[in-house]
Amino acid sequence: MLNIERLNRDFAIAGQLEFVKGEGGFPMVEIHSPRSRALISLYGGQILSFQPAGEAEDLLFLSGQAHYQSGKAIKGGIPVCWPWFGPDPEGTGRPAHGFVRNRHWDAVTTRLLPDGSILVRVALVDSHKTRDLWSHPFQLAIEITVGTTLNVELVTRNTGDETIEITQALHTYFRVGDVRRAQVLGLEGSTYLDKVDGGIEKSQVGPVTIDRVVDRIYAGAPGKLEIVDESLQRRIRIDSRGSDSVVVWNPWSEIAASMGDLADDDYQRMLCVETANAGPDKVTVTPGDTYRLGVKTGTRS
Repeated sequence: MLNIERLNRDFAIAGQLEFVKGEGGFPMVEIHSPRSRALISLYGGQILSFQPAGEAEDLLFLSGQAHYQSGKAIKGGIPVCWPWFGPDPEGTGRPAHGFVRNRHWDAVTTRLLPDGSILVRVALVDSHKTRDLWSHPFQLAIEITVGTTLNVELVTRNTGDETIEITQALHTYFRVGDVRRAQVLGLEGSTYLDKVDGGIEKSQVGPVTIDRVVDRIYAGAPGKLEIVDESLQRRIRIDSRGSDSVVVWNPWSEIAASMGDLADDDYQRMLCVETANAGPDKVTVTPGDTYRLGVKTGTRS
C-alpha cells in the first residue's frame, strides 16, 4: 500500500489537495477547491465523487454498499473498463470489463492550473500479473481535471511491437433524483444494440427514458448529450471525444436486488451514461501510438 505521507510530500497542493487513507485503507485524493470538491481512489484510478461549488448534490452516484476490497470493483463513480468492455471477448473466464478497475494505480502528477482547476494524473503499466490476463505491453494513464466541470481522459499507449485492439469505457454513474423522471437527450434517431433483448438492433424514438432494466450500446452516437434530471432540477452535460458509442445502463429493481454492493432501491438514484468504444466500435492502436478517450461533464440549470 502506498505511503500517505510520501504521497502528500510529493503531490499535495496546500489547502486544496491532499492524500488520505480512504475506505478499505485505499489511498485517495481529496480535492477541496473554491471551484469544486472531488474524491479519487488510486485503487482503480477511479473518480468517486465530483460536486461543483454551489451544487446541492454530487454529480456522481456512489453506492453506500460498495466493496472496498482488493480484487473487487468499487460500485459507482467512474470505473474504467479496459482493455475490453463487457464479457471476456475470448470467453476464457477473464473478468468482465477488463482488469484495470481493480488494480492500484500510481500518482504521477498533480498541478494547480492557471484557471484554478486542478489536474491529477495517475498511471498503470503492464506487469507479469497483467500479462497473465492480456499478453500485450502498455502504458495507461488517466488525466483528471477538476474545476467547475470534470474532464477525464483515458490515455492508452501501445509500448509493444504488435498492433493491439481494444474496447473500453469511462463507466460513469450519474446521480439523479428519480431515474423514472430523468431523460437522456441527444440520442434521438440513433440505432442501438439492446442487450436486454438478445442484442437486437433497434432505433431510439424520442429521448431515452428509464422505466425498466436498460442495457444498450448506441452506435455512431453524437459527442454531446444531456441528462435532464427533473427531480433535482438540473441538466448534466456530457461531452465525449474519441468515442463513437455510448452505453446507457440501469439495472432496475430485480437486478439491483441481486447485487451485494447496491441497495435494493439504489437503481432509482443512478443512471449510467458511458463514454465508450464498445460493441462493434473497436479501437486499433499501432506500436508506439497513443489513443485518447475523454469526457467532460458539468451542470447547467
